[in-house]
Amino acid sequence: MAKKTPRSDAPAALKFTKVNAMLGLGGLVALTLGYWLLAQGSITAAPLLLVLGYVVLLPMAIIR
Repeated sequence: MAKKTPRSDAPAALKFTKVNAMLGLGGLVALTLGYWLLAQGSITAAPLLLVLGYVVLLPMAIIR
C-alpha cells in the first residue's frame, strides 16, 4: 500500500513580488492615461488603454 501523506487544509500564502507590483502599477498607469485620453476626446487610444489595464495588466498582477 502507498503511504498517505498528511494534507494541510491551510491556504497557501500569497506571494507579492516585484513583478506583481510592476504589473499593478502598469495597470494603474494605463487606466489613468486611458481615462485622461477619454476626457480629451480620444476614441481610439483611450479604449485600448482601458482594455489593456482592466483585462490584461490588473488580472496579471493578481494571478502572477
